[in-house]
Amino acid sequence: MSKLPPIESLRADYTRATLDEADALPDPIAQFETWLAAAVSAGLQEPHAMSLATVDANGEPSARIVLLRRVDHHGFVFFTNYASAKGNDIAKNPQVALLFFWKELERQVRIRGTASKVTREESEAYFHSRPRGSQLGALASPQSQVVTSRDWLDARYEELSAQYEGREVPLPETWGGFRVVPTSIEFWQGRSSRMHDRLHYQREDGTWRRARLAP
Repeated sequence: MSKLPPIESLRADYTRATLDEADALPDPIAQFETWLAAAVSAGLQEPHAMSLATVDANGEPSARIVLLRRVDHHGFVFFTNYASAKGNDIAKNPQVALLFFWKELERQVRIRGTASKVTREESEAYFHSRPRGSQLGALASPQSQVVTSRDWLDARYEELSAQYEGREVPLPETWGGFRVVPTSIEFWQGRSSRMHDRLHYQREDGTWRRARLAP
């Protein structure tokens, strides 16, 4: 017999906040920064974690969690291995989607846009700001590729750790950042009885236009 609880009966009502047009900022990037700051202030674990959705050459979608490392009016930046599955997807189809979900605040933000590589200088600067262990991990891991075992990965890491002891870890040729330039951003605030607030911003001719969507 399955130990799975009756998930169809699981319920949660959302009552923490509202999202009114009068309170939302006209600039969605500024509004996002306000919400992200609230998530940080609330002490949420990894409030900068976001789901990244891509589509491969066959039209098959994939999603995974990555970490936002920079946001400004130029876009949303994350870093990864360019030779990874997501890197290969973006190389073939740069249209992506991002999703932030802050459960404790009953909020989510959906973003659609176009991803492109940041400059090598930006990648260098961020890479060398990371903990040394993370730098070695990026160099050791052929991300998304089949490897023989965990022992092989550990041995590779230890080999590189010894090789670069007392020296700067070089930025891998296949590692760097992507910047997602948004075309639409939607803010979702949970409300009671599933009557949620949804404010959708669409970029048209260089201007953000806002509309309320039905929940």
